[in-house]
Amino acid sequence: MTQLHPAFDWPAAARIMLTSRRIDDLEEQQLLSTGEVTYQFSAGGHELGQALISQLLGHSMDAVGAYYRSRPLMLGLGLSIEEALASDMARSGSMSAGRDVGVVFNMPRRSKATVLPLAGDVGSQYTPAAGWAQSILYRIEQLKEKQHTGSIVVVFGGDGSVASNGFWSSLTMATTLKLPMLFVIEDNGFAISVNRDLQTPGGNIAENLASFHNLEIWDGSGTIPSETAQLIYTAMEYMRSGKGPGLLRLVVPRLSGHSSADNQAYKSEGTRLQEIKDDPIPRVREALVPMIMDASEWEDLTADVESRVMEAYRKALAQAQPVAGEVSRFVFSEPDQPQSVGGLVAEGIKLPRTVQQSVPSGRRLNMVDAIRQTLDHELTINPRCLIFGEDVGEKGGVHTATMGLMTRHGRGRVVDTSLSEEGIIGRAVGMALAGLMPVPEIQFRKYADPATEQLNNCGTIRWRTANKFAAPMVVRIAGGYGRKVGDPWHSVTSEVIFAHAVGWQVVVPSNAEDAVGLLRTAMRGNDPVIFFEHRALLDAAWSRRPYPGDDYAIPFGKANILIEGTDLTIVTWGAMTERCQEVVKEVGASIELIDLRTISPWDKSTVLSSVSKTAKCLIVHEDMAFAGFGGEISATIAQEAFMALDGPIIRLAAPQVPIPFNTNLMAAVVPEKRLITERIEELLAY
Repeated sequence: MTQLHPAFDWPAAARIMLTSRRIDDLEEQQLLSTGEVTYQFSAGGHELGQALISQLLGHSMDAVGAYYRSRPLMLGLGLSIEEALASDMARSGSMSAGRDVGVVFNMPRRSKATVLPLAGDVGSQYTPAAGWAQSILYRIEQLKEKQHTGSIVVVFGGDGSVASNGFWSSLTMATTLKLPMLFVIEDNGFAISVNRDLQTPGGNIAENLASFHNLEIWDGSGTIPSETAQLIYTAMEYMRSGKGPGLLRLVVPRLSGHSSADNQAYKSEGTRLQEIKDDPIPRVREALVPMIMDASEWEDLTADVESRVMEAYRKALAQAQPVAGEVSRFVFSEPDQPQSVGGLVAEGIKLPRTVQQSVPSGRRLNMVDAIRQTLDHELTINPRCLIFGEDVGEKGGVHTATMGLMTRHGRGRVVDTSLSEEGIIGRAVGMALAGLMPVPEIQFRKYADPATEQLNNCGTIRWRTANKFAAPMVVRIAGGYGRKVGDPWHSVTSEVIFAHAVGWQVVVPSNAEDAVGLLRTAMRGNDPVIFFEHRALLDAAWSRRPYPGDDYAIPFGKANILIEGTDLTIVTWGAMTERCQEVVKEVGASIELIDLRTISPWDKSTVLSSVSKTAKCLIVHEDMAFAGFGGEISATIAQEAFMALDGPIIRLAAPQVPIPFNTNLMAAVVPEKRLITERIEELLAY
């Protein structure tokens, strides 16, 4: 008889496996039909490896990146049975307060590991896990927190997820940076219905990665107790040694459908029979009885699990439904109720107080120099702050915003990355969750598109976890037309996309002083921020201002009235501010010019007050007029200040085309001074 590995508590592992399976059975056989559960994912067949790995976690910064088939792991890390059932039943005591799918878990560290907020997207768990792994090294090396030595991240995924952008991006990060990150691929042969051979050539990701540098590989059964235990123990011992990342592939059956909506009609009878034969629970029973317990003890264990699950079910059923009136809470931070995990606030870190009074000094700086000086100061006062992105280090950024910062602050704090925006933003999420203040750079607005999934997920973390987690960061993005050139790839603005993204604050400075004040507010804040740096303003003479001081900050949602007037209100932001101001000075009328500065939040009260005074409004922005942010402003004015209007609300913005390369064509797209003047005259004529 095969000897079971002594590093594991086998009765405890069996209990976790039986508990998870009984929850699955209860939901599939009863709660779905009664409507108490509406959507269900089973972990049937995946239990053994997860139960064993959970026993080997416990270092100070250990973390887990899990996915929707990870309930056995969650139970092993301290999730209660009642919480598990309440989550699938969408009750108030669920891990998301009923806001997210029941198996899309999150869990601050209870005793063994932090469970990073899961997402429902396949493969999106990988790059935040890599960010947490990099944070372990950062906190050891830069912050000198030696107590975290030996901590690791274990990230789980199915065989389908190895085809995702997130997997390959995180694999690049883990291997090039030698991160303490273990990939556990639970290969059940199917991504819903698609066979593993269509996800990975040859069907075995472990074999294909055997030649990868800096990656240790283990491959075998996830259902044979002795083999699975030896693989896991060997992998975890290697990971604790600090030698770098590894990948463990465990072959498992998927005993139920992909979800409760999947009838598995695509599986042959032979496949189904083989999966039943490979069920790990009968194999664990065979290994434990009679070597560790006799048959009656196994039956007692099964009966006790049954009793505990049914008692937990009754308690979960008695839980209240989530309060509908609170569904809008925790989109953004609440000062009197900070998150438990993520950002500086959760770590108890306090930065110097800011002031709203500018103290100008020195020569007039262009915007890019002002941004650089602000980044330099915040790096100096905040050791948890780091900057990273493509070309930000040696080169100093393609727009020179980080020039010299690597030399001044070191390679550990100003970091060049691989060419993957998914990886840049996903990594930032993990770093923010690990208590750092990441300031990633995306070179051009269009380049953020591959990171859309991570950006959207980041913004909803606080809401999805009912304020248990948050990922404050500042994403610096350049874009907009150039003064001498434009094109469809480097000149995109489309800031309305970020304004529409839940949980993001969106900042668009028009000059150097505002750039300093807004960037400082962002870097000392407790929410994720998009900081948009317009290319045409970075070195523009109009945008130059003296440096306003090392503690100067501008509150978000507070517009700047550049020129006061009584005949007409112009609302604008970004590069259009310069053009509008030049036109206003040339037009013989009393025009009030408002630079919004931030569009999420935006200063609705200032705009409404101005329109109530002038009775007319022109909205000018560079992004397309169709579904642009000007439409939101216009709708708000029409709804809340309609009776004050003495003319139509006019929007002047780009047509529904990309920015052209030819400068004459570009001038026909980006609103010109001539058009601004015409629209002003049109409105004044009413």
